Amino acid sequence: MVALLSKMAPATGVGAAAWRRMPCRMRVLYIATRQRTGGWLAEAFAADSAAQVELEEAVGTAAGLARLRDENFDAVLVSHQPDALNALDLVEGYRVGGADEPIVVLGTQSEQEMAVLCHEVGADGYLCVHTATTRNLIWVIARAVERHQLVRENQRLNLAEQTRLQREHDEAAELLRQQRTLLEEPETTDGGGPSELSATHFLSVELIDHYRELLRTYVIMGSGNLADELRCLAELLVVAGVTTRQTMQIHLQVLEELIHGLGSRSTRHVMNRADLLILELLLNVAEGYRRRYRERVNPPVQMRLPGF
Repeated sequence: MVALLSKMAPATGVGAAAWRRMPCRMRVLYIATRQRTGGWLAEAFAADSAAQVELEEAVGTAAGLARLRDENFDAVLVSHQPDALNALDLVEGYRVGGADEPIVVLGTQSEQEMAVLCHEVGADGYLCVHTATTRNLIWVIARAVERHQLVRENQRLNLAEQTRLQREHDEAAELLRQQRTLLEEPETTDGGGPSELSATHFLSVELIDHYRELLRTYVIMGSGNLADELRCLAELLVVAGVTTRQTMQIHLQVLEELIHGLGSRSTRHVMNRADLLILELLLNVAEGYRRRYRERVNPPVQMRLPGF
């Protein structure tokens, strides 16, 4: 059965033997007391060939914390002897200090009695030295090491994602600022101020709200399903005498509101779709003004009836 499942497993990095993989070499610190040194543990690790475990020993809490402060270890084993070395207090204080090394507690009490207490203070596991085998201990250490590696990798990826999102928001804000700068009109020759009023000063709130909903829909659906609505909106803007500059002002106002409402979500997709929307809308507006200009230059002529 195992052989059959192994053949069915994908031949990738998470392949048939991925679930039974452990580090080839681990550097482990064993914190104990003078009454219970780590000689027996070193002999047990040496007798098992599942992994090469380099065991370092520290006697007492102070010596153990000093070694952890100055050196790097793949995992930590703590001997729990309530009268001489309380592993629960040591682990809790170590976790409060911000340390994140894998910690496994070894003791003489049953796992049913101590496992929950160890997990509650931040340990990765508890094993009873009277019932646990060396191979079981090695696997518990390996799984604790793997878990902490995954936690660190997840934290690194989360930080990278937050940095990327912040960079996207900064890029979007800078792009909007540059577009605003392009819309700043030079003053008229008589010094009387800008020649055009902002479109938001005279357009109806309903029309701006309509464009806001159109932009949100465009971000989701794209241009294919909204071509007719864009042509109708462009015709309304042409009839109202709204220039392309004023159309862009409306677009930037609505887009800024939409970007600010995204919070920590990505802005790149929204900015790309918004650029396509305003490009398509301005093309329709320009085409509408060109058509009106041609009608004004070449107005329709009433043909005479025959015989007149």
